[in-house]
Amino acid sequence: MKFICFFSLIALTLSSCGNRLNISKSDSKDEYVLTQTGLKYKILKNGSGAHAQEGQEVLIFETTSYLNGTVLYSNENSTTPVKVLIGGHQATDGVDEGLRGMQAGEVRKLIAPPYLVKRKSYPGNVSPDSTLVIKIILHKIL
Repeated sequence: MKFICFFSLIALTLSSCGNRLNISKSDSKDEYVLTQTGLKYKILKNGSGAHAQEGQEVLIFETTSYLNGTVLYSNENSTTPVKVLIGGHQATDGVDEGLRGMQAGEVRKLIAPPYLVKRKSYPGNVSPDSTLVIKIILHKIL
């Protein structure tokens, strides 16, 4: 009984620390970090410099696909990144959350459940009840 209580206390402590930060860090690039909202992400490539935060505009390249790999949208091969105001409701909640804390040059892979990729209207090729995989490249923090 003491053994189970000890490990429950450790799990609760670790969970509380992750909740305060809204992120639980992972040391392995093969593991996803799970946030409180249900967004999963992993860093594919580290960036450098300041960390992006709410209220800042950033320039990004993005590829969005279904879990099966079918690409729905990509501007990765474009020379023009998309400008997004973090916290400005200019991107889905999943992308907005995924951008927070990123550094210039960083590449993240997000797995966003349907409630984090809701839109007012859906392109013909996007189902409103789909979990999406989103690769974000943070080009620059403005």
